[in-house]
Amino acid sequence: MSSPRTVTVRPKGEPRFPGGPAADPAGSHHERRIRSFQPRRSRVTTGQGEALQRLWPVWGLDIDGLRTLDLGEMFDGLPVVLEIGFGMGEATARMAEADPGTGILAVDVHTPGQGNLLGLADRAGLTNVRVANGDAIILLREMLAPDALDGLRVYFPDPWPKKRHHKRRLIQPEFLTLAASRMKPGAVLHCATDWEPYAEQMLEVLTDHPDFDNTEPAGGYAPRPAFRPLTRFEGQGLDKGHVVHDLLFRRAG
Repeated sequence: MSSPRTVTVRPKGEPRFPGGPAADPAGSHHERRIRSFQPRRSRVTTGQGEALQRLWPVWGLDIDGLRTLDLGEMFDGLPVVLEIGFGMGEATARMAEADPGTGILAVDVHTPGQGNLLGLADRAGLTNVRVANGDAIILLREMLAPDALDGLRVYFPDPWPKKRHHKRRLIQPEFLTLAASRMKPGAVLHCATDWEPYAEQMLEVLTDHPDFDNTEPAGGYAPRPAFRPLTRFEGQGLDKGHVVHDLLFRRAG
């Protein structure tokens, strides 16, 4: 007769990996609200786990909402772009490698993706990437100073296709007002989606928002800029006939 298997239960909020990203970094410090992201439970590979344990103390940060970040110090004076939702990090690493003069603060809640991006940055010798764990709204509202960002990227956010879930979509007027307050005048917000109804909503709310101007003189969507790599996910969608829309809007002022 085999002995019962021992299951180790981590206390709430304790990192899955020693020294790694916290399970709920903001804890009870900030109000609960409707979130625009859905944490995914996926297996962390050995390589991703090793990267989290070794590199998180160096390049990672938890979004706890208890301090204001000094991006100048964090990125050695580089202009900084915030990327919200980077998936597995392949595109982020490629953009960082192609533009070493720009710092990328990449935010996600997906632990395997955090570990993967850290590993990619390490193997490529990148020094201009930092990985943040937690709610991007709390990061923007509580941890970034006004005019701190030189750009903002939101690539393929969850489209929340069901009508009753549309309130969870990230690109809403309230989010744009908050984002604009943390972006320097002239900084560009770059969104991309392959979900047509969400693209239409993005275009509508961005066009109507007083803090943003479309970089396309005639209005509408923009061609995919050369600096945004074609991702594996995007390529699979294009093979299925999906249409990807890019939107580039400049912070007014």
